[in-house]
Amino acid sequence: MRRLYFLLPALISLASCTSHQYLHKANKILATSPIVDTHIDFPWNLTENDKWYKPGYTALALQNPEGDFDFMRAKKGGLYGAFMSIYIPSRYQLEPGRPKQVADSLINMIHEIARNHPAQFALALHADDVLRNFQKGIVSLPMGMENGAPVETLADVAYFHKRGIRYITLTHGKDNQISDSSYDTTRINGGLSDYGREVVREMNRVGIMVDVSHLSDDAIRDVLQVAKKPLIATHSACRYFTPGFERNLSDTLIKAIAKTNGVIQVPFSMYFLGNNFRTAWTKADEEIKKRNWPENGPEAQKYMMELAKKGEPVYATVRDIADHIDHIKNLVGIDYVGFGSDFDGVGISLPLDMADVSTYPNLIAELLRRGYSTEDIRKVCYQNVIRVWKANE
Repeated sequence: MRRLYFLLPALISLASCTSHQYLHKANKILATSPIVDTHIDFPWNLTENDKWYKPGYTALALQNPEGDFDFMRAKKGGLYGAFMSIYIPSRYQLEPGRPKQVADSLINMIHEIARNHPAQFALALHADDVLRNFQKGIVSLPMGMENGAPVETLADVAYFHKRGIRYITLTHGKDNQISDSSYDTTRINGGLSDYGREVVREMNRVGIMVDVSHLSDDAIRDVLQVAKKPLIATHSACRYFTPGFERNLSDTLIKAIAKTNGVIQVPFSMYFLGNNFRTAWTKADEEIKKRNWPENGPEAQKYMMELAKKGEPVYATVRDIADHIDHIKNLVGIDYVGFGSDFDGVGISLPLDMADVSTYPNLIAELLRRGYSTEDIRKVCYQNVIRVWKANE
């Protein structure tokens, strides 16, 4: 369900106060610079909304007003490298063979979308494919696997590379056979498992980027010891703004990832942007569940708007995202940061002025307002992540 913007125009105006001057310049830059966003949950969004493989479902990639991503809005926002998240919920880890089956089905979905709509979409098996497709006005759909649970044997690394997977998030919400999760408390591996170390080496050999988002600190430190190629955090923000929240990266880990010549891709959900937002959001979410409202339904949206009117920090703004980008830039340099929105994966927890894939110009305008150069913007939009992707190829 789309957010009910008409309920709070004053807040939206306040949240999106970048001037026309900067917005104009942002759009001018995007005319020659594709955005590459490393985490968009469009495939699973179709799945959880019961649209998976329904007749005509691939047309939702062209226009899908109930989601955050589609072709029309991607072009408007300048998104030409949309990493489709092949997301495997942790619950499937309990069923041998099931994670790989789910992964294959979601990969098939992306292949079918590209096959059915060749004038709009194309797979991207190489980093340069994104740039070539951009010149043709085609949106690239590279794929990244969120949760390494489908990698049941080392041979599966090459198998999924052949199928188009170009990064693997080693785990998700629960510890798996590869790595411990920042969200889990069991820590069954003490970081990476011995098998996980082999998987990282094989990913380096085959040419799949190692994604450290969702990993425990110990697991990331183990990856840093094992990996020989630049690392990526496809959707991780700065723990500096969320003390105690291990899912975000500490300054020490940001520096270590940068030393690999890697990149940190900042997500847009308020859940990652500040503890004040996290606290307010958690409280509101508990009330929504108590009232048995659908998580992303109109009642929940209206309730969140009412809280915002009362001054509750339930909505971040584009400025809060820019703060995280600033922090990484100031800590390690402009070469090590990019966009990993988590669109279609975080429901109504997105800032009002970063509501879907048409809104990237708002963020770029904010960065321009802060003094970022055109060269800086190009790096953040695509050059940094393309560098890491190429280094892993």
